[in-house]
Amino acid sequence: MSLQTDVIFYRALHSSEAFTLLVGESIYNTAIPLPDEELDNVRLPYAIITHDGMANDTQSKDDPFEGEFDTESIGIILVAATRPKLAELSEIARHAIHDFFCNLPDDDADYDLVPLDYRLSAQGIQYDQYKPCYWTKLNYQCDTNV
Repeated sequence: MSLQTDVIFYRALHSSEAFTLLVGESIYNTAIPLPDEELDNVRLPYAIITHDGMANDTQSKDDPFEGEFDTESIGIILVAATRPKLAELSEIARHAIHDFFCNLPDDDADYDLVPLDYRLSAQGIQYDQYKPCYWTKLNYQCDTNV
């Protein structure tokens, strides 16, 4: 399911009442659809989900070129007005994604988009003096079927 995994992360965040209570509809996939000069006017807080690439695991005895699993990198950029709000937003996002993946019924149309497994890391907390805002990026390394 390469190059589609970000879709299920988008759905996971949209399905969380706690997350949408904080950001409303300000959950974007890939980019905020505004001209660059308008970027400073995006309401805080918000989230941008990005697909940051993939790599195939070539460890396969049956096919010397491609293995049966991909590792996909999904990023979630979280932006908030204050440092405490960013921490809250990050925790809610993390738990929303985990809970959504664990509770999605296997007969759901998007069930095959849920990663087989993931490893979570996060970048350091940054401050943008021009907006002004605090932001960080959650990084998900996802194992998926080809």
